[in-house]
Amino acid sequence: MASTENPDPETGKSEPLPASTEPLPPTPPPPSSPAGFLDCRKIDIIIRVLLFSATLTALIVMVTSDQTEITQLPGAPSPAPVSAEFSDSPAFIYFVVALVVAGFYALLSTIISISLLLRPEFAAQFNIYISSIDMVVLGILASATGTAGGVAYIALKGNEDIGWNKICNVYDKFCRYIATSLALSLFASILLLVLSICSLSKRTTT
Repeated sequence: MASTENPDPETGKSEPLPASTEPLPPTPPPPSSPAGFLDCRKIDIIIRVLLFSATLTALIVMVTSDQTEITQLPGAPSPAPVSAEFSDSPAFIYFVVALVVAGFYALLSTIISISLLLRPEFAAQFNIYISSIDMVVLGILASATGTAGGVAYIALKGNEDIGWNKICNVYDKFCRYIATSLALSLFASILLLVLSICSLSKRTTT
């Protein structure tokens, strides 16, 4: 084993070498991965494409839900054709308008997200606005879905206390289309909620 002692030329005795007192250089922090940033952006774009698809499909289903049936109206001498349309209810009209707003915003935000993927230096500026509008559109779509859902429940079950009869036993296609549109709108609201939570988490971690 090699000796770590240095002999003194005057005394002939060996003296131990002094230990090095230089501090070790600090470990540099790991650089941020651009791949992780791109993956996050790609997931955001995928969610927004799904949001646009869900709102567009819900809108198409809702506006094509019209149904005409021969039914006996109170006080009428004979049965007559009666149509059930979404425009008969203000709640359904509000629901359709909310779907139009959400679908247009989903398309616009998807285009912006793709542009930010190509030009990430502008991402910090636009993320604040996009996250804020995400929450506004979420509130509009969620309230419209709840309002339309309440009217659809009355159409399905009726309300005997105030004399509102159920109509889904007659207008089955109309009710099926409304239920499908409401389910798609609920799915779109969940997607908007996920986008809002992700945007808020990004802002708190930066």
